[in-house]
Amino acid sequence: MKRNTTYTALIAGAACLTLAVTACSSEGGREAGGGGGDVELPDMTVAMITHEVPGDTFWDIIRSGAEDAAAKSGIELEYSSAPEAREQANLIQNAIDRDVDGIAVTLAKPDALEGAISDAIEAGIPVVAFNAGLEEWQDMGVLEYFGTDEHVAGAAFGERLNDVGAEKVMCVIQEQGHVALETRCASLGEAFEGESDVVYVDSANMPEVRSSIASTLQADEDFDYVVTLGAPIAMTAVDAVDDAGSDARVATFDTNRDLVNAIQGGIVDWAVDQQPYLQGYLAVDGLWLYNTNGNTSGGGTEPVLTGPAFIDETNIDAVAEYAERGTR
Repeated sequence: MKRNTTYTALIAGAACLTLAVTACSSEGGREAGGGGGDVELPDMTVAMITHEVPGDTFWDIIRSGAEDAAAKSGIELEYSSAPEAREQANLIQNAIDRDVDGIAVTLAKPDALEGAISDAIEAGIPVVAFNAGLEEWQDMGVLEYFGTDEHVAGAAFGERLNDVGAEKVMCVIQEQGHVALETRCASLGEAFEGESDVVYVDSANMPEVRSSIASTLQADEDFDYVVTLGAPIAMTAVDAVDDAGSDARVATFDTNRDLVNAIQGGIVDWAVDQQPYLQGYLAVDGLWLYNTNGNTSGGGTEPVLTGPAFIDETNIDAVAEYAERGTR
């Protein structure tokens, strides 16, 4: 069977926009220069609501991008999170009650959030989605989506496993039912020509993650790759491989500072980057653009893709300096 060996996915075109803003005016608004002269810009409050699991450094990068976008445009950013979808829906309702000017939300479990998002839209609050919910955001009436295509990412990962000669891989999902994570492993399994087994763990309990991966490796010595879906899980998987005395290699989706160092040191083979800093930044900036100029990125019909792209020994040094800043 002929297969595609080009596994570096292209990031969809994105336009860069630089907006110059000055200090707050005496009336409490902000003045901005533009082709039509100085205009008074309204103060804004944006609620960002994610499914963050405490301790997952991925969300620090998301938040860093969001905070930088907010600071650039004089936005008050209210960040909150809850790993349980029902609690996340309650946070959306709280933002509606506070009459915020915009909501940026992750749709890891969209069915549980549909009612709250509908309430926000009915209240006249613009909503954008990011990070999770690529296939659901339009049906939910959300204005824009910023994130990666998990089907493309998973398939590219599976092709790369083929290219390195892997025969049996463990795909570790840290949150069962999370649409993006489930799609990654499913798409990987479809593209991978070997055997792919899914193992579910709870990322809120890292000792359990370590022991589950180690025990699975000990029970089946045929695993030659452990595939994780987050940088902290990858680093724990490295320890689990050692615990099991396994020869399996580790590769992952997503990065953080430790993961970048691990790739540089040859401890982790590669990572698929979805640029979380960019997701957080664009979600906030998208609400600013909509509220101040009626703009919608992607025309309201297409997602704005921030990935995927591979990071490995060939390009890791170019990423390292940004990882030190906490933005990659």
